[in-house]
Amino acid sequence: MNKIGVLFVCFGNICRSPTAEGVFRNIVAKQNLAPYFTIDSCGTAPFNVGKASDQRAIKSCSW
Repeated sequence: MNKIGVLFVCFGNICRSPTAEGVFRNIVAKQNLAPYFTIDSCGTAPFNVGKASDQRAIKSCSW
């Protein structure tokens, strides 16, 4: 089965793209569609390599 690839991109990959990835993963999971998707996020600049997502972004996505 071919999966649909979804990649969320922002500048540093610690706020916007991980937030979008988390929200989308949640929606996909609630619809029981996770087996059909490969979901990830990335940044366009290497400033935050190895750093965790911003705590404010994590808190705003914690439902």
